[in-house]
Amino acid sequence: MSYQLNAVIGDFDRLRSWAAAVPEALVAPLRQRRGLIPLTGSLLAELPRTLGDMSQGGAIAHVEAEFWGGSGHQIASLWRDGAQVWGPERTSAFTASRQDWPINAVLARLGVAPAGSGAPEYWDLFLEVGLGHGRDEEDWQGAALNAYDVADYDAWCERVRAEREETERAAAERAKYERLSGVPVPLNGKDVMALLGIPQNRMIGAALRHLQELHLGHGPLSREEAEAALRAWAAEHDLTTGTNG
Repeated sequence: MSYQLNAVIGDFDRLRSWAAAVPEALVAPLRQRRGLIPLTGSLLAELPRTLGDMSQGGAIAHVEAEFWGGSGHQIASLWRDGAQVWGPERTSAFTASRQDWPINAVLARLGVAPAGSGAPEYWDLFLEVGLGHGRDEEDWQGAALNAYDVADYDAWCERVRAEREETERAAAERAKYERLSGVPVPLNGKDVMALLGIPQNRMIGAALRHLQELHLGHGPLSREEAEAALRAWAAEHDLTTGTNG
């Protein structure tokens, strides 16, 4: 599996302000209020000028990485006030501590903080800031376009939170209609349809899941107990019940 990266990393909102006047520049959000601009076209062709312009308002990192089948290299440099102030550092050996790998080293100089309290030699700011979420220019362009219409970094965080909550809500809703694996019940789907007088639909799964949850909470049910429990459950959910049983 390959990995390719040639980008600028800096404060998300500041990069967005700079990119507003540069149609080719798109800013993908990273963690810790950072953003990433993939370097393409004229941005890459006029690289020293690009980096000089971007760094006028604050420090930025120019990072490059290419891996294929477990081998590759990293290059990183730090720019501030129009000039390169650190690097470029390059490695293809990766025998030093993780904190000294070029991209991790430059991210630390940008103020990216490690997660947890592990030893510095195990810090991997590359992963902490989210650089593992894309594998090539196309991925980062897509991430940038996904955040193109947000007002600022806080708005993007709010969008992510809302999307996560909606995903969790939808998953919880789906779970109501799905059977639990490995939990036995004394009735099957046909028994439920006959007992309640309802056609085959997602409520069959919901009924069986209800019996499984009763099994987990109160122990195995007899067939008679299961039928009584389902009639009560159907009444609570305004389901039309049949006359069988």
